[in-house]
Amino acid sequence: MGEANGIEPCSQLPGLYVHVPFCRKKCIYCDFASTTQLGRMTEYVEAVLQEADSHSNLRPQWDSLYLGGGTASLLPIPLLERLLSGLLRRFSFLSDSEITMEANPCDVSVDLLRASGELGVNRIIVGVQSFQNPLLEFLGRRHDGITGFNALKLAREAGVKQLGLDLIFGVPGQDLNQWREDLDRALEFQPEHISCYQLTYEPGTRLHVLKEKERLTPIGESEAFSFFWETGERLARAGYEQYEVSNFAREAQFRSRHNEKYWSHVPYLGLGPSAHSFDGRSRRWNYRNLNRYLDRLSSGESPVEGSEILDREALRLERLFFGFRTRFGLRPETLKPGPETLVAGKDEQLLNRLTNDGFLVRTETGYRSSRRGLAVADALTAMFA
Repeated sequence: MGEANGIEPCSQLPGLYVHVPFCRKKCIYCDFASTTQLGRMTEYVEAVLQEADSHSNLRPQWDSLYLGGGTASLLPIPLLERLLSGLLRRFSFLSDSEITMEANPCDVSVDLLRASGELGVNRIIVGVQSFQNPLLEFLGRRHDGITGFNALKLAREAGVKQLGLDLIFGVPGQDLNQWREDLDRALEFQPEHISCYQLTYEPGTRLHVLKEKERLTPIGESEAFSFFWETGERLARAGYEQYEVSNFAREAQFRSRHNEKYWSHVPYLGLGPSAHSFDGRSRRWNYRNLNRYLDRLSSGESPVEGSEILDREALRLERLFFGFRTRFGLRPETLKPGPETLVAGKDEQLLNRLTNDGFLVRTETGYRSSRRGLAVADALTAMFA
């Protein structure tokens, strides 16, 4: 075990994220950078490799690569080969690196699974979201429940080393029994990883517009808590560890190595439109718009739109935020800025009260959130910010 409290540390090697912005259509809830300009895929791949050229000497070794989106699985196999092989040549990845690709159920095929596996992809995350057709239709997904089921079945039969899936709860009209059915259906495949997200109403999405026009009503706090609690209980009984608010792993080795870098302030590099990068102290981000991103690179300019340097206090607040949301928890010194590292007075009293009330659990080196605490992790952060 890596630390005194028995919590295995996150890998400290950097990770590489590639944003693939293409979608056949925009889902009602999605606020990620995406485009339906599928005719620009070849330009996009060449631009990402050009951007990679300017960073390939940054770090000596890497151990995670994540193709997200958008819809990474929309790339035709020849372009996927061009992209992945180009990245693997430009960056030095360890032999046991985690290489993840997100996939829409409609895109999962024998050919895609075979080609991606030959290219080194060892982790597939299928965006199932639900197995219930009415819920999928509401969310604007382009697959139905059978397609989601068959995609997981195909991935299992193809021998994907790590199979993961995403599910969404809190959809208007969804009840707890439907959610239990979705969880049970997912568990039939014994996926190595499951992510369960509460539906959110992000500004700029069609879902947010419908809410503002009072065309639908989001679920209330008590109902959201019921979904959250049922998720944790059901997956715990099935042997899954809730290592982050929304993420569950069947074994420790199946936690998302890449995402844990985000939560632990480990450096990472992002390529593609809207991609973010972090070097330990500063964060930068690329232009969201695909056309702007391509134009900048074709004219020899940087695709970076902006950056910020995180001061000591900003880093502390992020450590608080991630500490309450993850298995890592937090040490007392995280609660106080500056050289003084002891927690005293009202902070100590608050920690004791939250522990006695069941929101926090004491560890050898600090505190971590209980399942009850994970449900209100953001509120816990605000108490110490």
